[in-house]
Amino acid sequence: MFKAINTKILLAILAALTAIGGLLIHQNHVREQEAADAAKARIILQQQQKAADDAKRDDEEMRRKVAEGKKHSKAAGNESGTWQHYVP
Repeated sequence: MFKAINTKILLAILAALTAIGGLLIHQNHVREQEAADAAKARIILQQQQKAADDAKRDDEEMRRKVAEGKKHSKAAGNESGTWQHYVP
């Protein structure tokens, strides 16, 4: 009788340890997956920031070229006054 109770207790302890081990393995897998997802998100964010910086630089360069073109254009000097003297 005592031996049967000991066997049942040992099996219950073994089952509990197995469940705990399974949970630990699962948590480790989840942590690794979260780390991989965070790394992917960091890479995507860096790519987006680089693309935004490139677009901003290109936009500034285009604005500079347009402003420089207007500076050297003869028609550009009259642009501000033409709309004021327009009579419909």
